[in-house]
Amino acid sequence: MTVSKSSVLAVLRSRGQHDRAGWVDRVLPERIDTARNASLLDLLALDVADLTDLTDLTDEPTSEPR
Repeated sequence: MTVSKSSVLAVLRSRGQHDRAGWVDRVLPERIDTARNASLLDLLALDVADLTDLTDLTDEPTSEPR
């Protein structure tokens, strides 16, 4: 499953974590693979369930390299 980078950015910015949001914006792709980036999402204290909605879900693999 992937989530949009904009969802992650919105949560981080709503918490006042603008530096982390800036890093995520620079480093991660537009679609973030939740399995591949599980540790990072955990480190950022982001719950995947809070980042997704019906329009945000996809099981398509990303074309980004590991």
